[in-house]
Amino acid sequence: MSNLKKISLILLVLLYLAAGVNHFRSAAAYISVIPPYFPYPKLLNTLAGCFEIFFGLMLIFKKTRTYAVYGIILMLIVFTTVHIYMIRLAPFKLSGFMVSRAVAWIRLPLQLVLMAWAYWHRED
Repeated sequence: MSNLKKISLILLVLLYLAAGVNHFRSAAAYISVIPPYFPYPKLLNTLAGCFEIFFGLMLIFKKTRTYAVYGIILMLIVFTTVHIYMIRLAPFKLSGFMVSRAVAWIRLPLQLVLMAWAYWHRED
């Protein structure tokens, strides 16, 4: 694996570990953007945080990395519904930050970038 890919993988692991932990540190912020048609938003937030941590840890090991990559992609597809809902909510305040309609729109295609980034590591 090239040095660039190693650095990329380390950053990806750290991203998902930090994002997962953040679901517990800032639970109210995440819960506030879960669409109302999803039941049990507190449970969903907890599960999202656990899966992000779990997939982040799975990325570390070559034997589980491919499973983590596909788990991350599936998770990001599900999270897309939240990002669409955020577009409808915008503008709104989230953890002290103002989320404009433009920012909410930018976050939507960012999901594709995150999927592609994970997919790049499927065969490492």
